[in-house]
Order: sequence, then structure tokens, then C-alpha cells
Amino acid sequence: MSEQTQIFGIRAIIEAINSGKTIDKVFLQKGLKGELFTELETMLRKKAINSSYVPVEKLNRLTKRNHQGAVAQISPIAFHDMETLVLNVMASGKTPLFLLLDQLSDVRNFGAIIRTAECTGVNGIIIQKKGGAPVNGDTIKTSAGAVFKIPICKVDHIKDAVFYMQGSGIKVVAATEKTDNTLYNISFKEPCAIIMGSEGRGINPSTLKVVDAKAKLPLLGTIESLNVSVACGAFLYEVVRQRSS
Repeated sequence: MSEQTQIFGIRAIIEAINSGKTIDKVFLQKGLKGELFTELETMLRKKAINSSYVPVEKLNRLTKRNHQGAVAQISPIAFHDMETLVLNVMASGKTPLFLLLDQLSDVRNFGAIIRTAECTGVNGIIIQKKGGAPVNGDTIKTSAGAVFKIPICKVDHIKDAVFYMQGSGIKVVAATEKTDNTLYNISFKEPCAIIMGSEGRGINPSTLKVVDAKAKLPLLGTIESLNVSVACGAFLYEVVRQRSS
């Protein structure tokens, strides 16, 4: 985290949130007390801003300044409203293609996926407010700048996005190994959204229960899974193949 992408100090972070700055994550010192600190904690909960409690040594590594027990990471992009984005894409006459990322945690995977999504005509990427990889310098670098060219939206829960997509006539397809169906049996010519899961646990089981279809990539070797950004690329280019044929 560079000095250009962070805010340090409790009062400064409160003022930044009040002024509408897009805060990606706030690191709070474990065990810290005080009226102002409590005010910040309350604000973070109300605004659903991602935060975590860390030892003071972690904060000291993030900045040499007087952080007062709180350091915030600023997002380099402004996030879009999902409902407005979906409505605009539907009204444009294009066949919608959205990508839902269920708490993907690695910033390099995130960046690589954004790059592929931009190259394959994805209309927008939806991520969860908490638990996922941040949009930071590593994300920007790995995406080759694509992060500035494709709309990214944040929702409270990925299932919120699933239900909204379905209500808008968009088929939701989960990329998961927990199926016998391969992606080559799925029609992507209609409006659709593809869900990719996290590196460790995949897609949340409760989310898998509400999708319209599940699909996997055929694996012919002995390794049981692909890197999530590689798998995502295979899914997105199957969409391109079907829609261009």
C-alpha cells in the first residue's frame, strides 16, 4: 500500500468517508478504545466498509506516520451501481454478459480476470463488499489498466446479484466442479452472468443452490482444478465463440 493510496488517522478516515471517498478497506488496531475510535467503528458498520483488526506492528509497517490506530486503503476507482448498470446494458440492445466473483481473494487473479473480461466484452463485474480481493496497485498492474475500462460493482452478498440478474431475465451460470455438465453443453447466446468462486472453497454452497445452471471444464490430467483466472478465461472465450458463430 503506497502513501498515495492510504489515509491514516481516525479523524482523517472519518472525514474521508463523510466526503464520499471510496474506501476499500480499513485496518484497525486490536484492543484500541476511545470515543473517536468507536465512532469510526460504528461508521464502518453502517457503511458496510471492509475492515479488519490487526496488531499495531502491521499498522507500523503500512505507514511511518502517526496512524492513531487506523489506516484506510483508498480504492483507485469509483464503483458503479449494479442495478443502473444492468438496466443500461439491457437498454443498449447488447446481449448482456456479466461476471460475478464470489470472494476471490488473490489480487493478481482478480487483475488477470479483469483483463480477460475487458477483452471478451464483459459488460460489468460484480464483487462482494467484504471478503474479496481489493482493487489496489497489484490489481491495476495485472489487469494492464483494464480496471479503468470495465464497470465494477459492489453488492452486500453475491446472492443479491444472482437474484437481481434472474429478475432481469439474465441466466446465471456457476463455474463449478460440483456437476457432471461441461460448459460446452450450456447455451451462452442468451443474456447470462457467470459466477466464479474463490481460490480455496469455490462458490458458496448457498449460492450454488439458486443458480440457473452449473458447468465445469473437462480436466484430462491428474490435477483436479485450474487456476481461477485461467478457468474464467476458458468460460468467457466459450461465450465469445458461441456468440460469434
